[in-house]
Amino acid sequence: MSVGMAAPRAPYACDPDRSRGRLYPEAPSRTRSAFRRDCDRVIHSTAFRRLKHKTQVFVFHEGDHYRTRLTHTLEVAQIARAIARQLGLDEDLTETLALAHDLGHPPFGHAGERALDACLQAHGGFDHNAQALHVVTALEHRYPGFDGLNLTWESLDGIVKHNGPLTAPDGTPLARYAQHGLPLGIVGFNASLDLELDSFASLEAQAAAIADDIAYDAHDIDDGLRAGLFSIDDLKAIRRYPGLDQDRRGAELVRELISYLIGAVVGEAQRRLGEAKPASAEAVRRCGRQLIGLSSTAAEAERAVKSFLWSGMYRHPRVMRVMGEAEGLVADLFAHYTRHPGDMPLEWQPASGEGAPSDADQARRIGNFIAGMTDRFAITEHIRLFDSTPELR
Repeated sequence: MSVGMAAPRAPYACDPDRSRGRLYPEAPSRTRSAFRRDCDRVIHSTAFRRLKHKTQVFVFHEGDHYRTRLTHTLEVAQIARAIARQLGLDEDLTETLALAHDLGHPPFGHAGERALDACLQAHGGFDHNAQALHVVTALEHRYPGFDGLNLTWESLDGIVKHNGPLTAPDGTPLARYAQHGLPLGIVGFNASLDLELDSFASLEAQAAAIADDIAYDAHDIDDGLRAGLFSIDDLKAIRRYPGLDQDRRGAELVRELISYLIGAVVGEAQRRLGEAKPASAEAVRRCGRQLIGLSSTAAEAERAVKSFLWSGMYRHPRVMRVMGEAEGLVADLFAHYTRHPGDMPLEWQPASGEGAPSDADQARRIGNFIAGMTDRFAITEHIRLFDSTPELR
């Protein structure tokens, strides 16, 4: 098969005609597969549009050329589709999961997530994966028969488990949840629709997850160069064009990095699939390991990129200062709404007749409101409610 050509649908790919269905049954579309329908619902959601003004590393007014959550998400989708095409996976499901993976992120990137997690510690904390699930199952209000987007089981499964199982077979939380337990939002939803938290996600979800890593590495290099946080010479790369300006050398580096990592992922996935020989999507879930990943050599190179970005960009004094101010801004908003819940829009206040919410319910309501904010709206709200607002620049 020539490079770039789509492989025929593989037996281990998810098949929309064999989907486990939706929480609320719906008649099938005459023109779209179940997974294409999921993808379209994500694209038309309010939460997806808000990604346009949510930050990756820089706040929105740093400049028009830096990535936002939306541009990052589109890049993830492109890379994920390229991987899926080579492996014979369902591209619509892969795209759905790539486009939905950041729907739960609050304003100001990981700084906003840290701030909300601290504010909600007494009520289960904040987790962006759990929030993404909550967005697509409850917070979107677009359909007459249900809250959320009513996505297929396969899409919900991929949103929750794209990085691997959340629990051991005996229910013990794993990985990032081992210390503090599973987020309450995931536990609560799983009681109504079993997402089999001890199994691996589909290959489509695994492709979206690794595409997220590739996109982060590539575009954070590009944004860091553009911001002047480091130079192309600091990366010790792209020496073939000594007379080329830094912008073009940086663009060439990003292209080469993406191409290298996609090729490495496809090659390693083909090797692992050849060993495991899964005969179905269900066999993928029960095979006991991630089947899409990097070889040891490529993984070492990718770790070196992340290490460079950690010291050269994420821990850069300028970035740390702005993100620290952003954390304070989010904490200010949470504290204010806790004292003055009437300052939130009417749709975020209890309906008449509901009675006063519990402290936990009120805190989660405030957390959901803030998590849905764009950077721009959060700053505007802070200006409205406080005498002094950091410039975040």
